[in-house]
Amino acid sequence: MKNIFRIVSFLEGLSYILLLFIAVPIKYFNGDASYVKMLGMPHGILFMLYIVLAFLIKKEMNWNNKTLAIVLVCSILPFGTFYVDRKYLS
Repeated sequence: MKNIFRIVSFLEGLSYILLLFIAVPIKYFNGDASYVKMLGMPHGILFMLYIVLAFLIKKEMNWNNKTLAIVLVCSILPFGTFYVDRKYLS
């Protein structure tokens, strides 16, 4: 389960970065929302999967509630999921 979470964590973080730093600027500077639409749905699915998997592996990883909260908050911070991978999953 940990390896699945690591993959989802990486993909969620990557999709978030692409959305924030590529798709959204293109939308507002060029008026082209197609990239946001294209990346938005996969990112949303990966985000929800990340949250569910974090709760599922809490016991396996022996995380207390504080650690789980940090892992969850990192899902909404740019580059946060990469921090989680390095700090809590390696």
